[in-house]
Amino acid sequence: MLVLDQIHTYYDRIHALKGVSLTVQQGEIVTLIGSNGAGKSTTLRTISGLLNPRMGSITLDGEPIDHLPAHEITRLGISHSPEGRKIFARLTVEENLELGAFARKDKPGIREDMNRVMDLFPRLRERLHQRGGTLSGGEQQMLAIGRALMSRPRILLLDEPSMGLAPLLVEQIFRIIENINEQGTTILLVEQNAHVALSIANRAYVMETGVIVLEGPAAEVLASPQVREAYLGG
Repeated sequence: MLVLDQIHTYYDRIHALKGVSLTVQQGEIVTLIGSNGAGKSTTLRTISGLLNPRMGSITLDGEPIDHLPAHEITRLGISHSPEGRKIFARLTVEENLELGAFARKDKPGIREDMNRVMDLFPRLRERLHQRGGTLSGGEQQMLAIGRALMSRPRILLLDEPSMGLAPLLVEQIFRIIENINEQGTTILLVEQNAHVALSIANRAYVMETGVIVLEGPAAEVLASPQVREAYLGG
C-alpha cells in the first residue's frame, strides 16, 4: 500500500534519512522505533509531504507521492497526527475536529465521522465547546488523533501518541489505536515506548541515525537481544 524506497531527506546540510526503505501493507499496524534523533519523526514528515526527499521514492498504491504538497497527500488518504500534538489551542474541540476535515465536502460524512471520533474519545464529546489549549495532555492527544481521523484516512501516521502521558492513559490510547485499526484504518506508528508499540504491531522497523538497522514481525523484533538491550532495559 505504502512503499518508501531508498529515501534520503535533509535539513539544509544535515543528512537526516540515509536510504530509508519500508513498506506498509493494507490493514497492518507497522511500528517504527528508535532513540531520540534517529529519524523517526522525519520519516513521517517526509511521507506526509512536510519535507521533500532529495533522493528515493514514496508510492501509495504504486503511484508516486514524494513531491506532492501535504494537502494533496491528505486528500489521497494519508493523515498525520504529529509529535507534540500541535492542536489549535485557541479553537474549540469541535473547531479542531472540523479543521481535520478541511479537504472534504461531504457534510453528512463529516458529521458521521465527528460522531465516530467522539465515540472513540467520549471525553471530547464532554468538552466539545472547550478551547483546545485548556485540555489536559491526554485529552489533547485524543484531540490530535481525532483531528487526524476526520480526513477519513486510509493510512494514519501516529507520532509519539504516548508522550508525556500517565501509564493508565497510555494503555487507554493504545487500546483505541487497536480499535481504529480494527475498524479498517492502516497505521504507521512512531513510538518511544517500544514494548507497548511492539505488543500491538504486526511488523516493526528499528531505526538508528537515519538508517533502518532491523526489521521483521513485531514479535521477533520484541524478542531480539539487540532491541531488548537498547530499548527494553535488557
